[in-house]
Amino acid sequence: MKILITGNMGYVGPEVVKYLRTRHPDATLHGFDNAYFAHCLTGPPVLPERHLDEQFYGDVRDVASLDLTRYDAVVQLAAISNDPMGNRFQAVTLDINQNTTVSLAQAAAAAGVKNFVFASSCSVYGIADGPARKETDPLNPITAYAKSKIGAERELAEIDTGMVVTCLRFATACGMSDRLRLDLVLNDFVACALGQGQITVLSDGSPWRPLIDVADMARAIDWAIDRPVSAGGRYLAINAGSDDRNYQVKDLANAVAKSVPGTGVSINTSAPVDSRSYKVDFALYRSLAPDHQPVVSLDQSIQNLIAGLKAMNFKDRDFRSSGLMRLKVLQDHIESGRLNENLEWKQI
Repeated sequence: MKILITGNMGYVGPEVVKYLRTRHPDATLHGFDNAYFAHCLTGPPVLPERHLDEQFYGDVRDVASLDLTRYDAVVQLAAISNDPMGNRFQAVTLDINQNTTVSLAQAAAAAGVKNFVFASSCSVYGIADGPARKETDPLNPITAYAKSKIGAERELAEIDTGMVVTCLRFATACGMSDRLRLDLVLNDFVACALGQGQITVLSDGSPWRPLIDVADMARAIDWAIDRPVSAGGRYLAINAGSDDRNYQVKDLANAVAKSVPGTGVSINTSAPVDSRSYKVDFALYRSLAPDHQPVVSLDQSIQNLIAGLKAMNFKDRDFRSSGLMRLKVLQDHIESGRLNENLEWKQI
């Protein structure tokens, strides 16, 4: 099997590459990335890309530069990857997350690629009171990031070829990675506990979030790269996670505090309601992918983060202004003249 992973040099990519190499030792694995975050390594003894057969560099928006005829599967991880970045770079978010994803899938289909995997998001459910959301429930994307994800999904559904398309609506990512991000709720709380001894929850703590460790995201992608049509149809948008990993934010804060003795928790009970609250139903994923279910518990994710951050000698009280926040990295590239406002590398 020959697999191309676009956007492999971010937070999720290193875990995906390692897992696929373990599961498919004889596969040909290629990465393609424009290296915004290549330097954001968080303690690995070797480069994550050593598990690849070859690493290519370039802008995924330049789809024409990619020779897709040699691949059996394409995994599209490349994205502007959270709400703050989506709000700061709305046009680029739409261009990369939606337009480029669709163009890449169309090119893959024309090249004879068998499986296309798109990293979508459960954030497409937005404000979702009541029962846990199933794939057939109404969508309510409220951010540029979420809108770009569902926009891509809808256009991918219209690609009329034999290529199997899987849109994995991932729960909120968490866990340790060779390119760790701290702009994610659980990761942020662990960093607060270690760096400040205090977790401050800006909301009233009531919003719901489904979580999935990056290691379990890799398991889902492994399922999708050769998913047969019989397991969900030619096109499938599916929630990827586990029912027992729906948590309220206050419970996440308390779980982290329990794992880091001496950590205080402050919850802003007078805060306005956080519009990003949703529980998600993962029954379809459980039925279609029984051998690829999440195995990393909340406590394991927390302990892995604690161990990883301690190994980095992490003590940064002001980490939200550091290179562990993806928006800060992009802003630094722009302010230093390396990127323009369209997030294109300048010739310097």
